[in-house]
Amino acid sequence: MEQKERWVMPENRAIILRRIIRDTMGPKYYRTLVFVDVEAKGPAPCQGTMTEWGAIHPLTRSEFYATLATEDEHGAFIRFDTWLRKLTAPGRPRFVSDNPAYDWQWMNDGFWRNLGYNPFGFSARRIGDFYAGLTGNFAKAVQWKKLRVTEHDHNPTNDALGNVEAWERMLIGGRG
Repeated sequence: MEQKERWVMPENRAIILRRIIRDTMGPKYYRTLVFVDVEAKGPAPCQGTMTEWGAIHPLTRSEFYATLATEDEHGAFIRFDTWLRKLTAPGRPRFVSDNPAYDWQWMNDGFWRNLGYNPFGFSARRIGDFYAGLTGNFAKAVQWKKLRVTEHDHNPTNDALGNVEAWERMLIGGRG
């Protein structure tokens, strides 16, 4: 399947996005957002195995990727924690996902087992709920997925990037 070109926001839209961020959530909050996607085998950490994850920091477009097929799990979580702290300091990173009920549980389990804490804390943000609030229609909470530019191909970094792109398009008025 052919991969779409990475979406680059036109300059005038980038200016609008910066104003929206400044006026609604503030740059300090925006700096703490991290979009995460997890791939795993099984329905839950107690009955499966996380295979890989990816994350995108929307402000810097910095990407993180870990695969447990070739990487030590403890080392991968140390590396992820270091990446998170570097990008979100002095704030606490905020977990954003298309399905945090699934993705967050794997991250939470992995952090607690490997580092004894979860830098994301005890909550996550769901993109579909944000979209439902924007449209005023909870029944259309999945329509936002049409705003993705990078194809959702179950490569966790690509999936996280597609979610960032869709979220930014929502902020500047895009609706699926």
